[in-house]
Amino acid sequence: MTQNSKVLAHLQTGRSLSPLKALGLYGCFRLAARIGELRAAGHPIETVIKADGTGRNYAQYQLAV
Repeated sequence: MTQNSKVLAHLQTGRSLSPLKALGLYGCFRLAARIGELRAAGHPIETVIKADGTGRNYAQYQLAV
């Protein structure tokens, strides 16, 4: 199973995915690149910017409803 298929399957369950979570679950170092490929393939994925509480922001991805 490819990283793209793992990421897509995760999102299709209704859960969101952050870069840190993707690294831990799927060994995916470049989640934004995988999301870009999935979007290019026609999957409606949206980005939500979150704050981690220390002044840093990160992206969280989910399928658009």
